[in-house]
Amino acid sequence: MNFNRTPLALALSLTIWIAPAYGASKEIIELQTQVGQLQQQMTQMKQSFDERMGVVKNLLEQNTDAANKVSTAINGLQASINKQQQDRAGQVDQISGQIQALNDTMDELKVRLAKLSKQFEDMQAAQQSMAAQQAQAQQKQQEMAQAPPPDVLYNNALRDYNGGKNDLSTQEFNDYIKFYPNTDLSGNAYFYLAEIQFKAADFAKAIANYDLVLQNFPSGNKAAAAQLKKGFALLELGKEDEGTQELKHVIQRYPRTNEATQARERLRKTAPPPKSH
Repeated sequence: MNFNRTPLALALSLTIWIAPAYGASKEIIELQTQVGQLQQQMTQMKQSFDERMGVVKNLLEQNTDAANKVSTAINGLQASINKQQQDRAGQVDQISGQIQALNDTMDELKVRLAKLSKQFEDMQAAQQSMAAQQAQAQQKQQEMAQAPPPDVLYNNALRDYNGGKNDLSTQEFNDYIKFYPNTDLSGNAYFYLAEIQFKAADFAKAIANYDLVLQNFPSGNKAAAAQLKKGFALLELGKEDEGTQELKHVIQRYPRTNEATQARERLRKTAPPPKSH
């Protein structure tokens, strides 16, 4: 988009032409000042377009006609002033109308700039989001390619758990959940992580992992054990009502299991002694 220096020449020529011949009335001087201000705003607007809209340059081509119309209007303004010097009252009205038209054109250009800026920001945000998703997908593919087979990883974690290597088995169970989150053995991995935390007396974290077993793997082979141990953990935290309720659920849902037997035994121990009469 190219702007010539005709508007600046207009302001200078108005001063040189009108001042000696007509004394430059206050109204004409004010109008000349407004024209100069409008030219300065147009120059600043052009710089903003050039700096911010380089990547969408093709969208700004539509503004070339508008800029040319502004330049043509200013040239016409100069010709109108020279032609109608003797009719200053009418000239003021005409110039005011032309200035209003220039202001309207400026407002239109500002609206277009705002729209193009928003489009540019949306394009940048979409590009960054796509790049982040691609990076995550590539990282996931690389990790999956390096991950051991699921059976190998789970058996190693279980072996280290049974061997008392809690730190190592914790890492391995977490890796199994990370790489294979939707297999049947993922519920077992959450259960054993909870067991490690239970043994370390970290009952709150243990309850969170027992809940993951119950919520995500309700038909898994560790569901009954998870609910039993969740009840035990709640009792350890002093939440007797909640813990008792969990143990009762074990008995109701899994009545013929070893977990139900353990739940009954624990309930007998926690039951208040009968009142003496």
